[in-house]
Amino acid sequence: MSERRRAHVFVSGRVQGVYFRATTRDRAEDEGVDGWVQNLSDGRVEAVFEGDSDAVETMVAFCQEGPERARVDGVERHDESPEGLTGFEIRR
Repeated sequence: MSERRRAHVFVSGRVQGVYFRATTRDRAEDEGVDGWVQNLSDGRVEAVFEGDSDAVETMVAFCQEGPERARVDGVERHDESPEGLTGFEIRR
């Protein structure tokens, strides 16, 4: 197992109303990644991923594509120190 990492991302484009949050949660659970995802009032999606370095990278790569109906125009990423999150949630 590699080092635990944390990535905080902001995804822009057509990313709300296209199951982005639900798909992100499902993928994160499949990868064993902890964190959360939420819609922002400006139309972006914000997410935090904590876990094994490779799994976190997989989630960031997913955000660059998004689910089938999404159109991702950009992903802003900030690497942060892990906070010890457990589980993955959709925030409202």
